[in-house]
Amino acid sequence: MKIAFLGTGLMGGPMAKNLAVAGFKVSAWNRTPSKAAFLKDFKVEVKTMPSEAVQNADVIISMLSDGNASQEIQNDEKLRVNLSPKSTWIEMGSIKPDESKAHSRNLGELNVEYLDAPVSGGTKGAENGSLAIMVGGNSSVFTKVENAFKPLGRAVFVGPTGSGQLAKLANQAIVAITIGAVAEATLLLEEGGADVGAVRDALLGGFADSTILQQHGKRMSDRNFVPGGPSRLHLKDLQNILLEAKALKINLPFSQSAYDRYGRLVGSLEGSELDHSALFLELLDINGRTT
Repeated sequence: MKIAFLGTGLMGGPMAKNLAVAGFKVSAWNRTPSKAAFLKDFKVEVKTMPSEAVQNADVIISMLSDGNASQEIQNDEKLRVNLSPKSTWIEMGSIKPDESKAHSRNLGELNVEYLDAPVSGGTKGAENGSLAIMVGGNSSVFTKVENAFKPLGRAVFVGPTGSGQLAKLANQAIVAITIGAVAEATLLLEEGGADVGAVRDALLGGFADSTILQQHGKRMSDRNFVPGGPSRLHLKDLQNILLEAKALKINLPFSQSAYDRYGRLVGSLEGSELDHSALFLELLDINGRTT
C-alpha cells in the first residue's frame, strides 16, 4: 500500500513518520516545505507539489487546516489527473460534516473512494501513534484500508460519510467545555492555597479524572501553553459545532459559552497560537489576575 500524506504540520508530520516507520511506502507534501524536510530521514519521498505526492498512491491522507484547504487541493487539475481510480482519500483534518459529503461526491466523480476520519489526542497522540480516530463513510472501504490506520492509533467506524466529522465535533465540544471546567477548578485551588498537583493526583481514577485534567491541568499550573492544539483551531471547531447545531435546530449553551470565551482568547487576548488549554489565561483575565 502506497500512501500519500498531504499536510505535515504539528499533527501530520509525526503521523507520516509513523506510517513510514511501520513499513508503508510514503510520499508527502506540505505547503511550507521545511516542515516536511525531516521526513526524508525516514525514507519518505517529499514532493514539491501535491499532484506529485498522490501519483500512484493507493491511499491519500489529507491533514490540512480546514475544509476549504482540502477542497482547494482536490480541485487542482494536475492532482485530479494523477489520482488513481479506486484509490481512497482519507480526510483526517477537522472539517464540517457537509464538507465531507461534498468532498465525497466530488472525488466520486473520479472513481476515488472517500472516508472522513478526524482524530483526537493532540500532538502527543500523533507522536505516540495513539490517536482516537473516528471514521465515517462506507464500511467496506474502511475494511479495505484499515491497516493504514494502525500505526496512527485506534480507528473506529462510526457511520456514513460525515459521521466521523460529527463525532469529532462532539469530541471538541467535550474537550472545550472540560478545559473550561479544569481551568475553573485550577484557579479555585490556587486561590485557596491547595497543592494543585497533589489534588490532581488525589482525583486520579475518580469520576472527575480525565486526560484533560491531568495533561492540561498541569499545563495550566505550569503556565505552559506551547501549542499542541492551537486555540484558533479549537475556535474554528466550536464555530462548526454551533453551525451544525443550528442546522439541526438545537441549542447548545455550554458550546456557545466556550465559543465566546475562545473568541475572546484568540481575539482581544491575542492567544491564537497558544495551546487550547490557554483558556485558563482568559479566566485569569476575567478575574483580574495575572499569570
